[in-house]
Amino acid sequence: MELSDGLNKALRYRWLIFSVLAVSYMLVYFHRLCPAVVAEDMMRDLKAGGVLVGLLGSAYFYPYALMQLPAGLLADSWGPRKSITTFFMVAFAGSIILGWAPSVFWAILGRTLVGLGVSMLFVPTMKILAEWFRKNEFANMTGILVAMGGVGSLTATSPLAYLSKAVGWRYSFIIVGLVTLALSLLLWLIVRDRPAVMNWPSPLENTKIEQSSIGLWEGIKKVLGYWPFWPLAIWFFFGCAVFFAFIGLWGGPYLMQVYGLTKPQAGNILMMSAIGMVMGSPLLSFLSNRIFKARKPLLVIASLITLSITSILAFHTDGLSIPVLYLLCFFMGVFTNAIVVIGFTSIKELFPVQIAGTSTGLVNLFPFLGGAILQPFMGYLLEQCGRHGEAFTVSGYQHAFTAMFICGVIAFVASLFIKETLSEESET
Repeated sequence: MELSDGLNKALRYRWLIFSVLAVSYMLVYFHRLCPAVVAEDMMRDLKAGGVLVGLLGSAYFYPYALMQLPAGLLADSWGPRKSITTFFMVAFAGSIILGWAPSVFWAILGRTLVGLGVSMLFVPTMKILAEWFRKNEFANMTGILVAMGGVGSLTATSPLAYLSKAVGWRYSFIIVGLVTLALSLLLWLIVRDRPAVMNWPSPLENTKIEQSSIGLWEGIKKVLGYWPFWPLAIWFFFGCAVFFAFIGLWGGPYLMQVYGLTKPQAGNILMMSAIGMVMGSPLLSFLSNRIFKARKPLLVIASLITLSITSILAFHTDGLSIPVLYLLCFFMGVFTNAIVVIGFTSIKELFPVQIAGTSTGLVNLFPFLGGAILQPFMGYLLEQCGRHGEAFTVSGYQHAFTAMFICGVIAFVASLFIKETLSEESET
């Protein structure tokens, strides 16, 4: 009877843990995409050009990418709760520095600390979910978590536009910093690494499988040496670069400078990408598991649609109607962002479960490196074409979006070489 009571408590309490982690993951996505709405204000206030603002936007991605593999190691040694809480305090400091920044240098430093701080949430959260949720529940919880990230990206569009219009971009980031601090305290008070910490039985007790361990360096060698890893890694790099470059930074200035939209109007259009992510994550999972019963066809279709979106932006830069812009952002949210759920599932299915964390951490380097490189490169292309007053030219955006189009081509070609994983046992 006592065992049953403990298990029931664990089954209830895990939802409180998940709720705090999911809200925290919303903040991760907010920080990832927020520069797009306030980029024009930051350029004006910090007297920064396109390259510097591109570096400012990408400063989030470098530490985030580099921390993906160490995130697993710290989660194993420190524990997920301590790792997430400590690094969220770093994100709090970074957001405050960004809000107070007197120059581009301090703004880049602040955003770098934000990227470092929030980099420690996803991988440790996966470890926590694996401890609190059964194997047949894990995929659904991951899908819900990703959908919550979509809600977070939604808050980085219209809500941020209205907030920054009311209090300015600086105070907006200071407010977000205080929210980050409050969440770090909640994480420490509520999250526990596993039920045993609270003397409760694990829901996984009857599903444990004895497995031989694989060392870290052996796992890395196994992942990098297996050729099907690389088409997926290339697909992640170039496909996600498109999303991060447009939705995460240059989409806002483009809509305001080329189409003359206000900040809230631009935020409303960019918000469609978040809606696409929230709707697309469960829909794509359903299509993959129940309709196509495969992973690769969806990845190829998504890549083809991404290629179409980038071609429209590159070759019809200033000739689009407002409804078309809404649709492009919606489909970008579905087919360049929500689709990563299928990509991560494919990576997990390529390798033995003992190195699932290693394979996920390694492939997770690539989307953020793609965004980190493409954002400032597009800023460079914009600067090369000059300005009309404070605004970049249509020609500049055409050149920048051509770079996105080339990324779309490479991602599509890479998708053709991805190995189907749903019905196959890993041969590694």
